[in-house]
Amino acid sequence: MSVQSASSTPPSPAPHGAASPGPAASDHRPPRGTLAASAVRRRRRPGRSQAARGWAYAAPTAVFVLVFFVLPVLLVGQMSVSDWPLLAGNRGPNFPDNFRDAVDNRFFWDSIVFTLKYTVIATVLLIALGLGFALLVQESSRWKSFLRTSILVPSALGLASASLLFYALYSPQVGPISPLLERLGIVDEPVSFLGSPEGALWSTVFLIVWRFAGFYMLLLMVGLQGIPHEVYEAARMDGANRWQTFGRVTLPLLRPSLALCTIMCVTGSLLAFDQFYILTKGGPDNSTITVVQLIYNIAFQGQNDLGVAAALSIIVLAALVLINVAQVRGMRAPEEK
Repeated sequence: MSVQSASSTPPSPAPHGAASPGPAASDHRPPRGTLAASAVRRRRRPGRSQAARGWAYAAPTAVFVLVFFVLPVLLVGQMSVSDWPLLAGNRGPNFPDNFRDAVDNRFFWDSIVFTLKYTVIATVLLIALGLGFALLVQESSRWKSFLRTSILVPSALGLASASLLFYALYSPQVGPISPLLERLGIVDEPVSFLGSPEGALWSTVFLIVWRFAGFYMLLLMVGLQGIPHEVYEAARMDGANRWQTFGRVTLPLLRPSLALCTIMCVTGSLLAFDQFYILTKGGPDNSTITVVQLIYNIAFQGQNDLGVAAALSIIVLAALVLINVAQVRGMRAPEEK
């Protein structure tokens, strides 16, 4: 009887004015975990103002790349497949002819051979001297500031200005080098540094090394400073001498900086124009014509054909892409391959 009376007892009424929570109200109430997760998602989701601010920051760079890189490349691509004289404009498509004329140019292969020769010499000397100067500045303590400043000063001079400076220095009439050599008794007559193919090449290489060695020293010095001192201490404790430390510690850890310097040096040497145009004008006897100077000559001197020059530019661009890809793959660490 007591159990039945307890089960049959009606629930106590709610207080006056308070709504009794029905089953419908309790079913639509979300759990606390869901509310917290949705709040975190709303907090992490960037607003429209942040997205617009990001696009505003990226817009100037995107416009710069579009105007000064993408559009010129597209225009050069159109010129390369069109009959496009310098003063007559576009005369219509002639796809294979421009590339055939570019390859059949009498200076095409000579300019490629000379450009590759100059690139190898300049790259080896710049990387070797840049690394040597970086090690010297890093090891020196008393003369560090003086050495760093003296090596970096030529990098502040523009390439065209440096070329004009060395053109005056190399001149046998007004330059000081040839009279100084005569006074010292080293030579008996004025020296024409730019009068022979080999002399013109090495004179230009000396200019480039003087101008850019400090720049590559700075890049490699940053890479050297990024190597932890604990690695050198561990190598010293293992009994490694200077050459073993350099070959097994410094060079492997300096691989990213060396790869960057090599890519920049090779690309800049393959696109060499200013120094040879000012110093040699492609002479003597067209022996120092680079590929870029040949493009300039075809476009604005002699043939005045923008279509053939554009076709040669496309060939050079494709070669640069392939060379850079090969360099990036070749300079990877063994564990990254």
